[in-house]
This record gives sequence, C-alpha cells and structure tokens, in this order.
Amino acid sequence: MPVILSAALSYGIYVSPIKLAVYLFFLIVWFPLVNWAHTDTQAVRSKSKHWTASIAVSGGVSLLIWLVAPFFLIGMLIFIISVGAISLAYVMHRNLLVAEFEKVMTPQHIMGLFTKNNKKTDKLTMGISFVTANGNEVPLPQPKTYEAYAYHDVCEVFEDAAWRRVSEIAFLPAQQEYAISYIIDGVPVKQPPKEREDMEQFIYLVKQIADLDTKEKRKPQTGKMYVVIDGEKVAWELTTAGSTAGEQALFKRFEDKAIMKIDDLGMDDDQAEALKTVRDRTSGLFLITGPAKEGVSTTFYAMIKNHDPFMNDINTYEKDITATLDNITQNRYSLNDSSTGSYSEQLQSIIRMGPGIIGIADCDDAEAAKIATNAAANLNRVVHVNYQATSTIKALAKWIQLTGDKDMVVDSLIGIINQRLSRKLCGDCRQPYKPRPTLLKKFNIPPEKVKSFYRTGDIEYDKHGKPLLCEQCQGTGYFGRTGVYETIIVDDDLRIKLKAAKTMQDIAMAFAKSKVVGIQDRALMKVLVGETSINEVIKELTLGNRPKAKAKAKAKAEAKAKPKPKQ
Repeated sequence: MPVILSAALSYGIYVSPIKLAVYLFFLIVWFPLVNWAHTDTQAVRSKSKHWTASIAVSGGVSLLIWLVAPFFLIGMLIFIISVGAISLAYVMHRNLLVAEFEKVMTPQHIMGLFTKNNKKTDKLTMGISFVTANGNEVPLPQPKTYEAYAYHDVCEVFEDAAWRRVSEIAFLPAQQEYAISYIIDGVPVKQPPKEREDMEQFIYLVKQIADLDTKEKRKPQTGKMYVVIDGEKVAWELTTAGSTAGEQALFKRFEDKAIMKIDDLGMDDDQAEALKTVRDRTSGLFLITGPAKEGVSTTFYAMIKNHDPFMNDINTYEKDITATLDNITQNRYSLNDSSTGSYSEQLQSIIRMGPGIIGIADCDDAEAAKIATNAAANLNRVVHVNYQATSTIKALAKWIQLTGDKDMVVDSLIGIINQRLSRKLCGDCRQPYKPRPTLLKKFNIPPEKVKSFYRTGDIEYDKHGKPLLCEQCQGTGYFGRTGVYETIIVDDDLRIKLKAAKTMQDIAMAFAKSKVVGIQDRALMKVLVGETSINEVIKELTLGNRPKAKAKAKAKAEAKAKPKPKQ
C-alpha cells in the first residue's frame, strides 16, 4: 500500500511551479476585477448585478476549463479571451456614461497612471478652485461621485468665461438640451448647447457651491460663489428658478462698482470737472438716468462717493444693493417687506433721521419722488436719484410728471445725467478707414477734421483655414465698454428757460439754447479719436431720431431769424 501511494503521488500530483504561479496570478487578478466591477457599476449607475455576474461567471468557468484543458496555453487563452472580452465590453459601456476625466483604459488614463497626483488634480481642475459665500474652500469631489461628473464641466465653463471676459452666463432648458448664452461687453453671444443630463449635474454642483437647496428646483433661489483663477478671486451671483421646460440658471459676475470714481467712468474732462463741483452743494436735486443695463448704478455710486463720507452724513435707499460703500449707511427696501411701511414711508423715515446727502436708487414711485424733491427743495438735503429714462429731456419730463410740481423740481434741480455704454474698439486689431462723405455730412462733421474712422479688424486665417484670433479681444473686435454721457449742470439762465417750458419740445429747446453738448455729439467725439466705432454709436443712440436734434435745428433757425439790434 505505501508503495502504491508513493507511486501515485510521484505520477499524478506533480505540477510545474511556473504554471502554478501563472494560474494563481490570474486567479488573484480575477478576484479584484470582480470586486471593481461590482463597485464601479454602482458608482456609474449601470446594471450592477448583470455586469458583476458576467465577469464572475466567465472567469470562474474559464478557470475550471483551464484546469482540465490538455494544454496549459490553450486554457490560459480561453481565460484571457473570455474575461478580457466581457471586461472590455463593460469598460466601453461605462466610458459612455462618465465624464471625460473619469474614463478608464484610454491613452490619457494610462498616461495618468504614471503622473503625480498634483498634476492629475491640475488637469482635472484646470488650476481653478471654488469658494463658497461663507469663505469656505470647496474640496475636490470624490471620484465617481455625482458631483465629480460635473466638476470638470464647471471648471471648463468658468475658464472660458474668464478668457472671454463674460459678465453673464444663462443656461436655459429645452427639450433635449440646454441653450447657453454669454453676455460679452453687453452683447449676447450664443454658445454651443449642452446635453440636458450633463447640465442637470452641472446645476446640482454649482447650487452646492453657492449654498443653495439642491432639492428645490421650482422656487427662485439666489446665492453667491467665488471662482479663483490664477490667484484672482472673482465673485459670481447664481440665480436658479424652475420653468415648464426645467430648471434654469443665470450667473452674473460681480463688478466692484464701489471703487469707481467720476474720473473712471469714461467722461470727457470738462464733464468730470463740472460734476465734481456738485460736492460743494448743500442742497438740491441731481438726476442720474439711462436705459436699463447701461451702467446707471455705477454712475450713481460714483456720484455718492463724490461727497466726503467723513465730513457728511450719507445714506442710500436701494431696492437692490449691488456694491458696498465704505462709511456710508445703505438702506435696503424689499418689495415683500410690508412690516416697516411702504416704499415712500420708509424713505420718509430715512430723511427724518437727518442725513445731509441721500441717494435713492431705482425710484419710480410718485409719492417717493415728491418726498425726495421736497427734501432737496425745502429741507436742505442733497438728493441723488437714479431711474430709467432714454434722454435728459425725457428724464426731466418724467420726474416733473411724478412729482406733479414743475416749479419745485426746477428750483431744486442741480443737474441731470443721461448715459449709455458703448463698446470700445480693440486697440490691438482695430483698422482705420476713410469714411464716406455722405456719412460725415449726415452727422455734420467737417471732412477736413477727419483723417480716418476706425472699425473692427478683419479676422485672418492660417494656411489650414483656422482663424487667427486676436489674443486681447478673442476676435470680437471690441475690448471692454466706456460710458457716453450727456451732463447738464443747471444755472440760473437755464432754470428760467426750463420754468417757461410747457412741453418736452420746449425743454429740448431750452437745453439747445444753453449750448448743452448732447450725448450724440459726445459719442461722435469718441468715434473721432478711435475709441469706438460709428456703428456702435448708431446702435446705442439711434442717431438722427432724437427730439434734441430737431430742437437744436429749430433753435438755430430762430437765432438766425431774430433781428439784429440797431447800432
């Protein structure tokens, strides 16, 4: 018996150590592969049981076949082909479900295996980081989490927005995708749409960063977040709201209006010097006007800061505080706040506290207009008011209509501003051209005074047909915006003319006779020096259709017709 057993052992139980090591290696690799498939399928929200079972069964069966196969190499090939084919099918499937940076077995992923972790992070984030409104840094999301799929997209959007100088980003849901629009230098620019599923993940993540309720998708929410790029921290306001098509999102870049001074607004030197004299007034009304989104709030803040906050008690009354002014008391009125009185009642209570200088933003309330004008006329207050109007003529007419007392308005009036924002031509790629004589004649510009106008440069292309974009303006032809202003300081002579005016046409004639330089002429000055283009001026001001131009012509005709005094 011992002889037979020893013979059997020596014949049937011998296994090559090399073959055994190879078999055990593939067996050890197979176990983690099954575990990875089980975990990964859950993370990417695929069919976990289906794929895990497929890889487990194919591996188990092929391992058994390998044991009984007459040739070792044939068994090994059966295992490799069986398990490898199903694993490759799963990798291709899961790569279709995840973001680019989460894909596996791609050339980028394989190269990344040999890259240091900090380089991987830089590639994922593009060197961008985020900070919440409370000042907390946002950590990188864990791989394969719901947030991780959107993180790269969020970084990509804000990197592009920074490079292209975007001030607003709108994401609007449609049936299968989201429409995307940028505001660049005040002009909407359509962007390629994004898949609806990707945008839902995107909005989920940015709502987390902005400290908004991610579960609330219908009611409007507003939050704040910071984007840090190359060490520069930029604040963005995020507003989300539900719609019939889905959740929409709007980003607005915060501009520090608080640092703007009168000299920074883009006014001509004579305008800036005239407005600086307002700081010496001890009472009176100043009107700051313009269409919506034309920089009126920035000018409003600059005029408030024109006064010394250490020498004066300054208060503002605003529906939406868009900048923080140091050493100035800013009062906010909420349209939903009825516990402390109406809009006009709250304004009255601020005036009773006795500030010497008051700024009232977005004032379109008749009762508040009367209170503000009375404070300027009878209570020795300097009152700055901003509201929407398309010209100085309409601005004054609107305020007189709101108050119902023309004499009190004119008696207290210090001055009026009406403004636009015009895109500035890119200094790197603008091109000079000789304007047509008919164009010069249309705007009463003497040909001898004009050597050339400037326009946006033509886009050049390389030998492959790829556009060579200007590095400064990215091919738009414009870089930034500048203010174009009509400023009026009311003197005694103009005050007499305005009191005699009966209609808007009379107000226009009064301004014309007082030699007020209109906003059209101010805009043309910027065209003549190459700061902006004539097309921008026409677009912003619709030249030739304003009552002011007609009033000027009528005033000149009257002056010519008036008989000369006898010598």
